[in-house]
Amino acid sequence: MSKRVYISADYEENSGDRDVVEELHRWGEDDLHKVDYVDTASSPAGSVSENPDCRACDLKREFNDRINASSAVIFVVGDKTAIRAAGSGCRWTIDGPGCSCTPYKHNSGGTKACKVSNVVEPGPHDDYGEVNSLSYLQHEFEQAKKKGKTIIIVYNSLYKQVKWLPAYMCDYESDARPFWKKDECGRKVGDYTCIKQALGYE
Repeated sequence: MSKRVYISADYEENSGDRDVVEELHRWGEDDLHKVDYVDTASSPAGSVSENPDCRACDLKREFNDRINASSAVIFVVGDKTAIRAAGSGCRWTIDGPGCSCTPYKHNSGGTKACKVSNVVEPGPHDDYGEVNSLSYLQHEFEQAKKKGKTIIIVYNSLYKQVKWLPAYMCDYESDARPFWKKDECGRKVGDYTCIKQALGYE
């Protein structure tokens, strides 16, 4: 039976961690490890991101839904993960209703008035609130943690890179593992040991 796994990563074109995501997709497509990966770089048809007036809170709500539908979440940590701030521009917590907001991607018209008129504090069993000033990456982490998902953290490196770990992931330092290793020929290949164990394949 195929497992549904959400991938959270830095998808910056030239300095992100797309190489790990692509390797994960290749591994998940083989006959032995059937994994249905979900990542934010490949938005499905009907994604809220297609709406010209999509805001950061709309995307975070969609991320919540996709994480809820997954059994585990893989967080790829690279050398710039801790400083990525995309999604953190919400002014609601500072300025409240009527604050300015920049629509996601389709922002040639500049800022617009916030669409949110009221925010209700989420209950203990609700999703992590989508109206916040967290980055997309931190929001995904907080949602996965709150909903009790299996959390797998891998470094985009051959080595354990504790200094790369964002502060909000510090409690998982002992669990984070390098994603890459060298094979017998000295080639860099994906090391799926911790992922297999977490997903129940070993």
